[in-house]
Amino acid sequence: MKQSIGAKPLAFPTPAWVVGTYDMNGKPNGMTAAWGGICCSNPPCISVSLRKATYSYAGIMENRAFTVSIPSEAYVKQADYFGITSGRDEDKFEATCLTPVRSELVPAPYVGEFPVILECKLLHNFEIGLHTLFVGEILDIKADESVLDEKGNPDIEKIRPVIYNPGSRDYYGIGCNLGKAFSIGKDC
Repeated sequence: MKQSIGAKPLAFPTPAWVVGTYDMNGKPNGMTAAWGGICCSNPPCISVSLRKATYSYAGIMENRAFTVSIPSEAYVKQADYFGITSGRDEDKFEATCLTPVRSELVPAPYVGEFPVILECKLLHNFEIGLHTLFVGEILDIKADESVLDEKGNPDIEKIRPVIYNPGSRDYYGIGCNLGKAFSIGKDC
């Protein structure tokens, strides 16, 4: 029997993304966000939700753009740091010894050491309540050659992205391959 646990911001999996912006003075900033995902296929878009109180919120609104840097498991500590400190008070890139790289497509930085980057122009923003939902059109995805498969696509087992569990507030890695999507269910 299922037990009710109430209405909570809980879904699985949730990413641990670092959303990159520039502040009003052009200083690179990033914050870890877990409320995000793909929201459209054509045009390719992602959504990410931030609170107005965050320093990154103003950067996205000002520049109408953001990046998403997807950390590998090797950078879980740095990704967490980007989420527990404010760019108002610290240079997070300097503190973590990570490299801010200026996007050539949008006015936003990304984390040079992270294996996959999404460069997005802001299409929409919707105030939902405590959070504002930002919809960004993906203009380009950059990936380290070392994480690409033989067809040139990012390989999740090579990327080893960080996943966040909002219930326990823990980070996890990925599990094993369970089967081919749009195929494994044909045998039911």
